[in-house]
Amino acid sequence: MRRHVLAGVLAATLGLTACEDSSARDGWTNASGSVALSRDDAFLYVVDADTGVLAVVETARGEKVGEVKVGAGPERVVVGPDDTVYVANRGERSVSVIRRGDWSEAARVAVGVEPMGLAVSPKGDTLYVVNSTALDSTTYGTLMAVDTRSLEVRWELPVGEEPRGIALVDGGRRALVSLFRHSDLVTVDLADAHQPRMQREGTDLYARANSQDGFATEDPFPFPASTVLFRPRGMADVVVSPDGRQAYSPTLWAREDPLTNPGSGGGGGGSLYGGGGPCNTAGVVAPGIVTFNTEDGSPRVDDLDRCRPPPSEEPDFPPSTIVSPEQSHPIQGPVAAVVDPSGLWLFVVNRETDNVAILPTNRREGADLVNVNGSTVRQLVRVGSGPSGIALTRDGRKAYVYNAFDHTVTTLVNDASGNVANVRAEGTPLRVVGDVLAPQEVAGRKLFYSALDSRMTSAGVAASCATCHLDGRDDGHVWGFPDGPRQTPSLAGRKVTETGPFHWSGEFPTMRDFLDATVRGRMGGTALDGVMVAQLSAFIDVIPTPDNPYKRAALTDAQARGAQVFKKAACNSCHEGAHFTNNTLADVGTFITSGANRDDSNVVAKGLNTPSLLGLARTAPYLHDGSALSLKGRLMQNRQSNKHGTTASLTEAEIDDLVDYLRTL
Repeated sequence: MRRHVLAGVLAATLGLTACEDSSARDGWTNASGSVALSRDDAFLYVVDADTGVLAVVETARGEKVGEVKVGAGPERVVVGPDDTVYVANRGERSVSVIRRGDWSEAARVAVGVEPMGLAVSPKGDTLYVVNSTALDSTTYGTLMAVDTRSLEVRWELPVGEEPRGIALVDGGRRALVSLFRHSDLVTVDLADAHQPRMQREGTDLYARANSQDGFATEDPFPFPASTVLFRPRGMADVVVSPDGRQAYSPTLWAREDPLTNPGSGGGGGGSLYGGGGPCNTAGVVAPGIVTFNTEDGSPRVDDLDRCRPPPSEEPDFPPSTIVSPEQSHPIQGPVAAVVDPSGLWLFVVNRETDNVAILPTNRREGADLVNVNGSTVRQLVRVGSGPSGIALTRDGRKAYVYNAFDHTVTTLVNDASGNVANVRAEGTPLRVVGDVLAPQEVAGRKLFYSALDSRMTSAGVAASCATCHLDGRDDGHVWGFPDGPRQTPSLAGRKVTETGPFHWSGEFPTMRDFLDATVRGRMGGTALDGVMVAQLSAFIDVIPTPDNPYKRAALTDAQARGAQVFKKAACNSCHEGAHFTNNTLADVGTFITSGANRDDSNVVAKGLNTPSLLGLARTAPYLHDGSALSLKGRLMQNRQSNKHGTTASLTEAEIDDLVDYLRTL
């Protein structure tokens, strides 16, 4: 193990010391997510997704001095070398351009579907935009290059399914792009400004995180060996160290094996989601950080069962799971991160537990670390509700966090008390915009995203509704429930509260019954009254519908033919009405009747609840067990049994038309 001199670390005082301007750094940026700072730290820029505005705050006075109306659903903001501000409007397929000092929108650039990640080249001549999907397909997203002078798109490159974050490395000659639901990192070669190419389409992250190769049988380790597998999900961001050698991506680790040991370890209290996570210290979903070598894009990750790096790796990178140093205050839902100017400390913003975790980037031991329950977190700083971004001043002495659900900015300062720096919240959070959601919806969102409220979950489980329903949608994950494999369904835009009975098995006649079983029986919550049910229901029904590239003002000829095939195949006999479900149980021939993931006898006898088809294009894989990777594959397979609609007599051309129609729903 590499030894670090503690005195040197303390002298760095959490790394919050003066340094050169970030333009000298290779890919390092001092901001992430919904906030950014001007080049001289004089102005803080905050985007608010609810109101569709960019708020401008003068940092010296701590006052809001401007407000710019941008596109719908702005999620991320970045500042170029010339202090031009760019905002990704997720709900409008556009990027807004704002010039410093002129607090109005100078231009709006058309891009792809649900733009998220933004980066500006070191010279400032190119804006890179990460689009969640292409304009004509949901099977992949794209990286797009925009000329910052002409504001014209130079090129667009497919980069994998649902990309989200971006960081530039190697002097801007390469881009690292994170994939969100099925998390991984892709590398794009940008050396040729006119002809980019995929350099690496993925890594062996999953294999490394679940491998025990190289361990001797007598090698001691803190937890019993097992064969439990964990899959990364929700990789929302990627940030680079100041020296450009390492990249860090916040992620979630989801248990793949059957949930057969509820409440084991971690204080799960008998809840189905308690225990069984990585290192046996968390619930079935654990927050984490994946470290990547920027030279070749390879991951540096712990073996999650062994809770330690492989023998060939020095533990000079952050643990792959983030463990809270406070038993009563968990960590969950990492969505943004930034490395401080010294490169010694990583600040991780956790939306579901309203805190920022500060942990070392290059060690796991030291007198300054809390070392409770295996935690390497130096400090856990509490902020407002739903934090979604962070920006550090270039001297590293202040940080600004945007609390999206409160619409406030929390200022963090390093007061350097004693011989170890202490980061704390300063003053009263600054409110930058007001609520536009109804009070019931505001309260329901906070409940939906809370892995901290003891009414919703326990400290040992530390899971919110959003832990599985990422952004209120799905996570592409199949869970091994006691009654069989169950895929997380999307809630967004489906008017779920009007489609009872609830659950894949349809065993809950009312939303209150369903929420009570989930919150108290699985998540470890302690209370669920009528007010909370009404609040959660109100928010669930207004979760924004995912943008759909297949949906246009009018059906194409193929889509119109597909609408007729939908009726010909009797799809509308079950998927009927405005919500495309008759709310009854059905057997479409997909039950598992043997083995560890066997569906229970009640489900086999009665069938599964017919799901809504709304938003189908963005929710692959399909079926309750996630076994259908594509719509066409499922429909072709069904021709053998004819149990999932009468598709046996359909031609392949008709099936293609039917798929085209289904994607519009």
